[in-house]
Amino acid sequence: MDLNLLRRGGRKPGNLLRRALKVPVWADLGLRLGAAFGLVAVVVLVHWIDRAGLKDAHDGQISFLDVVYFTMISITTTGFGDIAPVSDRSRLIEAVIVTPIRIAVLFIFVGTAYNFIIKRSWERFRMAQIQKNLTDHIVVLGFGISGSEAVAELIARGTAPHCIVVIDPDENRLARAARLGCNIMAGDATRDATLMDAHIDRARSILVSAGRDDTSILITLTARHLAPDAPISTVVRAVDNEVLARQAGASTVINPVRFTGLLMAGSAHGTHVADYITDLASIEGRVQLVEREVTPDEVGKPLSALASGRGLRIYRAGTAIGFWEADAATLKAGDVIVEITPTPA
Repeated sequence: MDLNLLRRGGRKPGNLLRRALKVPVWADLGLRLGAAFGLVAVVVLVHWIDRAGLKDAHDGQISFLDVVYFTMISITTTGFGDIAPVSDRSRLIEAVIVTPIRIAVLFIFVGTAYNFIIKRSWERFRMAQIQKNLTDHIVVLGFGISGSEAVAELIARGTAPHCIVVIDPDENRLARAARLGCNIMAGDATRDATLMDAHIDRARSILVSAGRDDTSILITLTARHLAPDAPISTVVRAVDNEVLARQAGASTVINPVRFTGLLMAGSAHGTHVADYITDLASIEGRVQLVEREVTPDEVGKPLSALASGRGLRIYRAGTAIGFWEADAATLKAGDVIVEITPTPA
Protein backbone atom coordinates (compact mmCIF):
# COMPACT_ATOMS: atom_id res chain seq x y z
CA MET A 1 0.00 0.00 0.00
CA ASP A 2 1.44 3.36 -0.96
CA LEU A 3 2.04 6.33 1.28
CA ASN A 4 0.18 9.47 0.37
CA LEU A 5 -0.34 12.61 2.40
CA LEU A 6 -3.81 14.04 2.12
CA ARG A 7 -4.22 17.77 1.80
CA ARG A 8 -6.32 19.07 4.60
CA GLY A 9 -8.56 21.99 5.36
CA GLY A 10 -10.10 23.19 8.61
CA ARG A 11 -8.66 24.70 11.73
CA LYS A 12 -5.58 22.52 12.05
CA PRO A 13 -4.13 20.18 9.44
CA GLY A 14 -4.19 16.48 10.05
CA ASN A 15 -1.55 14.03 8.94
CA LEU A 16 -2.08 11.00 6.82
CA LEU A 17 0.10 8.13 7.95
CA ARG A 18 -0.84 5.84 5.11
CA ARG A 19 -3.47 6.13 2.46
CA ALA A 20 -4.86 3.48 0.18
CA LEU A 21 -4.98 4.58 -3.42
CA LYS A 22 -8.31 4.39 -5.20
CA VAL A 23 -6.53 2.33 -7.85
CA PRO A 24 -3.43 0.14 -7.45
CA VAL A 25 -0.05 1.61 -8.32
CA TRP A 26 0.30 -0.48 -11.45
CA ALA A 27 -3.18 0.55 -12.60
CA ASP A 28 -2.45 4.23 -11.97
CA LEU A 29 0.79 3.96 -13.94
CA GLY A 30 -0.99 2.04 -16.70
CA LEU A 31 -3.68 4.72 -17.00
CA ARG A 32 -1.09 7.46 -17.30
CA LEU A 33 0.96 5.61 -19.92
CA GLY A 34 -2.21 4.61 -21.76
CA ALA A 35 -3.29 8.24 -21.96
CA ALA A 36 0.14 9.31 -23.23
CA PHE A 37 0.34 6.62 -25.90
CA GLY A 38 -3.26 7.30 -26.86
CA LEU A 39 -2.38 10.93 -27.61
CA VAL A 40 0.68 9.79 -29.54
CA ALA A 41 -1.56 7.51 -31.60
CA VAL A 42 -3.82 10.47 -32.41
CA VAL A 43 -0.83 12.45 -33.67
CA VAL A 44 0.35 9.48 -35.76
CA LEU A 45 -3.11 9.28 -37.32
CA VAL A 46 -3.19 13.02 -38.04
CA HIS A 47 0.28 12.91 -39.62
CA TRP A 48 -0.62 9.86 -41.71
CA ILE A 49 -3.75 11.53 -43.06
CA ASP A 50 -1.77 14.67 -43.84
CA ARG A 51 1.41 12.89 -45.01
CA ALA A 52 1.24 14.73 -48.33
CA GLY A 53 2.22 17.92 -46.51
CA LEU A 54 5.41 16.35 -45.13
CA LYS A 55 8.74 16.20 -46.90
CA ASP A 56 11.47 13.62 -46.32
CA ALA A 57 14.89 15.05 -47.16
CA HIS A 58 16.34 11.54 -47.39
CA ASP A 59 14.32 9.85 -50.14
CA GLY A 60 11.36 12.15 -50.74
CA GLN A 61 8.86 9.40 -49.77
CA ILE A 62 6.73 9.37 -46.59
CA SER A 63 6.01 5.84 -45.38
CA PHE A 64 4.07 4.83 -42.28
CA LEU A 65 7.37 4.22 -40.50
CA ASP A 66 8.42 7.76 -41.45
CA VAL A 67 5.17 9.08 -39.96
CA VAL A 68 5.75 7.20 -36.69
CA TYR A 69 9.36 8.42 -36.61
CA PHE A 70 8.36 12.02 -37.31
CA THR A 71 5.64 11.86 -34.65
CA MET A 72 8.05 10.65 -31.96
CA ILE A 73 10.73 13.25 -32.66
CA SER A 74 8.04 15.90 -32.88
CA ILE A 75 6.40 14.89 -29.58
CA THR A 76 9.76 14.77 -27.82
CA THR A 77 10.81 18.10 -29.43
CA THR A 78 13.99 16.48 -30.76
CA GLY A 79 13.58 17.80 -34.31
CA PHE A 80 16.39 16.44 -36.51
CA GLY A 81 15.00 18.28 -39.52
CA ASP A 82 15.13 15.34 -41.93
CA ILE A 83 11.32 15.29 -42.09
CA ALA A 84 9.45 18.57 -41.92
CA PRO A 85 5.98 19.97 -42.70
CA VAL A 86 6.14 22.02 -45.87
CA SER A 87 2.51 22.85 -46.71
CA ASP A 88 0.52 25.56 -44.95
CA ARG A 89 -2.03 22.97 -43.89
CA SER A 90 0.61 20.75 -42.28
CA ARG A 91 2.16 23.66 -40.42
CA LEU A 92 -1.29 24.73 -39.18
CA ILE A 93 -1.90 21.17 -37.95
CA GLU A 94 1.45 21.21 -36.15
CA ALA A 95 0.60 24.50 -34.47
CA VAL A 96 -3.04 23.90 -33.60
CA ILE A 97 -3.25 20.14 -32.99
CA VAL A 98 0.18 18.59 -32.46
CA THR A 99 1.67 21.28 -30.20
CA PRO A 100 -1.12 21.10 -27.54
CA ILE A 101 -0.89 17.30 -27.61
CA ARG A 102 2.90 17.53 -27.25
CA ILE A 103 2.47 19.72 -24.15
CA ALA A 104 -0.15 17.34 -22.71
CA VAL A 105 2.14 14.32 -23.17
CA LEU A 106 5.03 16.14 -21.50
CA PHE A 107 2.78 17.05 -18.58
CA ILE A 108 1.71 13.41 -18.24
CA PHE A 109 5.29 12.16 -18.09
CA VAL A 110 6.46 14.94 -15.79
CA GLY A 111 3.44 14.38 -13.52
CA THR A 112 4.11 10.65 -13.45
CA ALA A 113 7.75 11.19 -12.48
CA TYR A 114 6.71 13.62 -9.74
CA ASN A 115 3.96 11.40 -8.36
CA PHE A 116 5.88 8.14 -8.36
CA ILE A 117 9.36 9.34 -7.41
CA ILE A 118 9.63 12.77 -5.81
CA LYS A 119 6.25 13.05 -4.08
CA ARG A 120 6.15 9.50 -2.75
CA SER A 121 9.72 9.68 -1.44
CA TRP A 122 8.93 12.90 0.40
CA GLU A 123 5.71 11.48 1.80
CA ARG A 124 7.45 8.34 3.03
CA PHE A 125 9.89 10.58 4.88
CA ARG A 126 7.03 12.64 6.32
CA MET A 127 5.20 9.50 7.44
CA ALA A 128 8.32 8.16 9.14
CA GLN A 129 8.68 11.40 11.08
CA ILE A 130 5.04 11.32 12.16
CA GLN A 131 5.31 7.71 13.30
CA LYS A 132 8.57 8.39 15.12
CA ASN A 133 6.89 10.95 17.38
CA LEU A 134 3.62 9.05 17.76
CA THR A 135 3.18 7.99 21.39
CA ASP A 136 0.59 8.32 24.20
CA HIS A 137 -2.04 8.89 21.52
CA ILE A 138 -5.65 7.78 21.14
CA VAL A 139 -6.41 5.41 18.27
CA VAL A 140 -9.96 5.52 16.87
CA LEU A 141 -10.74 2.49 14.74
CA GLY A 142 -13.79 3.42 12.68
CA PHE A 143 -15.03 6.94 11.99
CA GLY A 144 -18.74 6.35 11.54
CA ILE A 145 -21.41 7.99 13.67
CA SER A 146 -20.10 6.72 17.01
CA GLY A 147 -16.44 7.22 16.13
CA SER A 148 -16.90 10.76 14.85
CA GLU A 149 -18.97 11.74 17.89
CA ALA A 150 -16.27 10.29 20.16
CA VAL A 151 -13.53 12.27 18.42
CA ALA A 152 -15.55 15.49 18.58
CA GLU A 153 -16.13 14.94 22.29
CA LEU A 154 -12.46 14.16 22.92
CA ILE A 155 -11.42 17.39 21.24
CA ALA A 156 -14.08 19.31 23.18
CA ARG A 157 -12.69 17.83 26.41
CA GLY A 158 -9.26 19.18 25.61
CA THR A 159 -7.51 16.37 23.75
CA ALA A 160 -5.20 17.79 21.10
CA PRO A 161 -6.30 16.63 17.63
CA HIS A 162 -2.74 15.66 16.70
CA CYS A 163 -2.85 13.14 19.55
CA ILE A 164 -5.69 11.26 17.84
CA VAL A 165 -5.18 8.71 15.04
CA VAL A 166 -8.28 7.76 13.03
CA ILE A 167 -8.21 4.57 10.95
CA ASP A 168 -11.00 3.91 8.48
CA PRO A 169 -11.20 2.49 4.93
CA ASP A 170 -13.52 5.25 3.73
CA GLU A 171 -11.80 8.30 2.19
CA ASN A 172 -14.75 10.63 2.83
CA ARG A 173 -14.77 9.81 6.53
CA LEU A 174 -11.02 10.34 6.68
CA ALA A 175 -11.41 13.73 5.05
CA ARG A 176 -13.82 14.74 7.83
CA ALA A 177 -11.38 13.52 10.47
CA ALA A 178 -8.54 15.41 8.79
CA ARG A 179 -10.56 18.63 8.91
CA LEU A 180 -10.71 18.20 12.69
CA GLY A 181 -6.91 18.06 12.73
CA CYS A 182 -6.52 14.34 13.46
CA ASN A 183 -3.88 12.00 12.10
CA ILE A 184 -5.63 9.76 9.61
CA MET A 185 -4.91 6.42 7.99
CA ALA A 186 -6.83 4.50 5.36
CA GLY A 187 -6.64 0.78 5.86
CA ASP A 188 -8.13 -2.40 7.28
CA ALA A 189 -7.98 -2.21 11.08
CA THR A 190 -8.30 -5.99 11.36
CA ARG A 191 -4.78 -6.36 9.91
CA ASP A 192 -1.76 -6.36 12.19
CA ALA A 193 0.30 -4.26 9.76
CA THR A 194 -2.23 -1.43 9.75
CA LEU A 195 -2.34 -1.16 13.54
CA MET A 196 1.42 -1.51 13.83
CA ASP A 197 1.84 1.44 11.46
CA ALA A 198 -0.22 3.50 13.91
CA HIS A 199 2.04 2.32 16.78
CA ILE A 200 -0.94 0.96 18.64
CA ASP A 201 1.39 -0.54 21.24
CA ARG A 202 2.21 3.03 22.37
CA ALA A 203 -1.43 4.19 22.45
CA ARG A 204 -2.96 5.72 25.55
CA SER A 205 -6.39 4.39 24.63
CA ILE A 206 -8.11 2.55 21.78
CA LEU A 207 -11.69 3.19 20.63
CA VAL A 208 -13.31 0.61 18.35
CA SER A 209 -16.48 1.36 16.39
CA ALA A 210 -16.47 -0.39 13.02
CA GLY A 211 -20.23 -0.29 12.42
CA ARG A 212 -20.57 -4.10 12.48
CA ASP A 213 -20.29 -6.15 15.64
CA ASP A 214 -18.30 -8.96 14.03
CA THR A 215 -15.79 -6.51 12.56
CA SER A 216 -15.52 -4.57 15.82
CA ILE A 217 -14.85 -7.78 17.76
CA LEU A 218 -12.20 -8.91 15.28
CA ILE A 219 -10.54 -5.48 15.44
CA THR A 220 -10.62 -5.67 19.24
CA LEU A 221 -8.97 -9.08 19.18
CA THR A 222 -6.23 -7.79 16.85
CA ALA A 223 -5.69 -4.64 18.90
CA ARG A 224 -5.48 -6.57 22.17
CA HIS A 225 -2.89 -8.89 20.66
CA LEU A 226 -0.70 -5.94 19.67
CA ALA A 227 -1.40 -3.76 22.72
CA PRO A 228 -1.82 -6.05 25.75
CA ASP A 229 -1.98 -3.22 28.29
CA ALA A 230 -3.90 -0.49 26.48
CA PRO A 231 -7.51 0.19 27.52
CA ILE A 232 -9.88 -0.72 24.67
CA SER A 233 -13.45 0.56 24.40
CA THR A 234 -15.61 -1.30 21.89
CA VAL A 235 -19.05 -0.44 20.56
CA VAL A 236 -21.42 -3.36 19.87
CA ARG A 237 -25.13 -3.25 19.15
CA ALA A 238 -26.29 -6.78 19.97
CA VAL A 239 -26.51 -7.76 23.64
CA ASP A 240 -25.21 -11.26 22.87
CA ASN A 241 -22.00 -9.79 21.45
CA GLU A 242 -21.10 -7.88 24.60
CA VAL A 243 -19.60 -11.02 26.16
CA LEU A 244 -17.72 -11.81 22.96
CA ALA A 245 -16.27 -8.30 22.86
CA ARG A 246 -15.01 -8.67 26.43
CA GLN A 247 -13.54 -12.06 25.64
CA ALA A 248 -11.79 -10.47 22.64
CA GLY A 249 -10.05 -8.08 25.02
CA ALA A 250 -12.29 -5.04 25.35
CA SER A 251 -11.82 -3.20 28.64
CA THR A 252 -15.13 -1.41 28.19
CA VAL A 253 -18.07 -2.52 26.05
CA ILE A 254 -20.60 0.13 25.05
CA ASN A 255 -24.00 -0.79 23.67
CA PRO A 256 -25.71 2.32 22.26
CA VAL A 257 -28.99 0.47 21.96
CA ARG A 258 -28.91 -0.48 25.63
CA PHE A 259 -27.87 3.05 26.63
CA THR A 260 -30.77 4.51 24.65
CA GLY A 261 -33.09 2.14 26.47
CA LEU A 262 -31.70 3.31 29.81
CA LEU A 263 -32.33 6.93 28.89
CA MET A 264 -35.89 6.16 27.82
CA ALA A 265 -36.57 4.18 30.99
CA GLY A 266 -35.12 6.99 33.10
CA SER A 267 -37.32 9.54 31.41
CA ALA A 268 -40.35 7.44 32.29
CA HIS A 269 -39.61 7.93 36.00
CA GLY A 270 -38.77 11.61 35.80
CA THR A 271 -38.64 14.25 33.12
CA HIS A 272 -35.16 15.39 34.12
CA VAL A 273 -33.37 12.07 34.61
CA ALA A 274 -32.47 11.56 30.97
CA ASP A 275 -31.38 15.19 30.66
CA TYR A 276 -29.05 14.83 33.63
CA ILE A 277 -27.52 11.59 32.30
CA THR A 278 -26.89 13.29 28.95
CA ASP A 279 -25.47 16.26 30.82
CA LEU A 280 -22.99 13.98 32.58
CA ALA A 281 -21.90 12.28 29.38
CA SER A 282 -21.13 15.43 27.39
CA ILE A 283 -18.59 18.19 27.88
CA GLU A 284 -21.28 20.62 26.78
CA GLY A 285 -23.27 20.00 29.97
CA ARG A 286 -22.93 21.85 33.27
CA VAL A 287 -21.30 18.88 34.97
CA GLN A 288 -19.13 16.00 33.78
CA LEU A 289 -17.96 12.59 34.93
CA VAL A 290 -14.23 12.37 35.51
CA GLU A 291 -12.12 9.28 36.16
CA ARG A 292 -8.69 9.85 37.68
CA GLU A 293 -6.16 8.47 40.13
CA VAL A 294 -6.21 9.66 43.70
CA THR A 295 -3.62 12.36 44.47
CA PRO A 296 -1.12 12.05 47.37
CA ASP A 297 -2.81 14.84 49.36
CA GLU A 298 -6.15 12.97 49.13
CA VAL A 299 -4.82 9.69 50.58
CA GLY A 300 -6.41 9.01 53.96
CA LYS A 301 -9.37 11.28 53.36
CA PRO A 302 -12.94 10.05 52.71
CA LEU A 303 -14.35 10.00 49.21
CA SER A 304 -16.89 12.62 50.26
CA ALA A 305 -14.11 15.14 51.04
CA LEU A 306 -12.88 15.63 47.48
CA ALA A 307 -12.22 19.29 46.75
CA SER A 308 -12.52 18.93 42.98
CA GLY A 309 -16.01 17.47 42.89
CA ARG A 310 -18.41 14.94 44.36
CA GLY A 311 -16.96 11.46 44.60
CA LEU A 312 -19.15 8.62 43.35
CA ARG A 313 -17.05 5.47 43.19
CA ILE A 314 -13.63 4.04 44.00
CA TYR A 315 -11.91 1.32 41.99
CA ARG A 316 -9.48 -0.50 44.26
CA ALA A 317 -7.67 -3.66 43.15
CA GLY A 318 -10.38 -4.38 40.59
CA THR A 319 -13.24 -3.87 43.04
CA ALA A 320 -15.84 -1.08 42.72
CA ILE A 321 -16.65 0.72 45.97
CA GLY A 322 -19.68 3.01 46.14
CA PHE A 323 -19.67 6.30 48.03
CA TRP A 324 -22.08 4.83 50.60
CA GLU A 325 -19.89 1.86 51.50
CA ALA A 326 -17.61 1.77 54.52
CA ASP A 327 -14.42 1.39 52.46
CA ALA A 328 -15.13 4.77 50.85
CA ALA A 329 -14.28 6.44 54.17
CA THR A 330 -10.54 6.19 53.46
CA LEU A 331 -8.83 6.76 50.15
CA LYS A 332 -5.67 4.76 49.52
CA ALA A 333 -2.71 5.20 47.21
CA GLY A 334 -3.40 3.61 43.83
CA ASP A 335 -7.17 4.12 44.02
CA VAL A 336 -8.99 5.27 40.89
CA ILE A 337 -11.94 7.50 41.61
CA VAL A 338 -14.95 8.54 39.56
CA GLU A 339 -16.38 11.92 40.44
CA ILE A 340 -18.79 14.55 39.20
CA THR A 341 -17.11 17.90 38.58
CA PRO A 342 -18.40 21.21 37.23
CA THR A 343 -17.64 21.68 33.56
CA PRO A 344 -14.96 24.35 33.07
CA ALA A 345 -16.34 27.56 31.65
